[in-house]
Amino acid sequence: MSQTTTDHGEVPDIAVALPGMRVSYEGEALNESDLAPTWTEQLQRWLDEAIRAGVAEPNAMVLATADPEGRPSSRTVLCKGLDSRGVSFYTNYTSAKSHELESTRYASATFPWYPLHRQVHIRGSVEKVSAAETAKYWASRPRGSQLGAWASPQSGIVPDRRALENALRAVERRFADVEEVPPPPHWGGWRIKPDVVEFWQGREDRLHDRLRYVRRDDEWRIERVAP
Repeated sequence: MSQTTTDHGEVPDIAVALPGMRVSYEGEALNESDLAPTWTEQLQRWLDEAIRAGVAEPNAMVLATADPEGRPSSRTVLCKGLDSRGVSFYTNYTSAKSHELESTRYASATFPWYPLHRQVHIRGSVEKVSAAETAKYWASRPRGSQLGAWASPQSGIVPDRRALENALRAVERRFADVEEVPPPPHWGGWRIKPDVVEFWQGREDRLHDRLRYVRRDDEWRIERVAP
């Protein structure tokens, strides 16, 4: 996108203002003694607090993957599973993200709870969730979302919006007399099995609190990281 300048070649005020845009973080301290015994319990605690605070899409996380050449890409997905094994989300197995996960078997994700001045970063290897877990989650999805998953060739190039709408109508006709729409064979879940889970709390003067659970030799340790 080209940038408009004034007659004197000056950058518009909105661009000049960017370096000065900042928010003062005045969150409560996050100390080692505040953490739950496990990263799972701590993440659930913060997730519950984000829900109570009315944060929009509290289970949204920015998923980062990379291709075999190391070129990264990111997008927002919804966390649909949290337990001691990791965090999980669901997608089309033919999508770009799935191809990258198949290739590298590693990913990271960030829960960005901006109103609370908090973030949680997760990094680790990935695995596909079981067919039984996929079926259970699929059954909880609205019918419209189920049909959309059948209709969309996720990450594939389509000529226009009409092509997607036509595909959806075709799927609606296909399953018109089917009470329970089955999950597509190319659709399912991925689980990030973390090696590192970092809890980030914004503090004054950018001296943020960063505490992380790190797994080494099947044991979890807690470390403080400088902001």
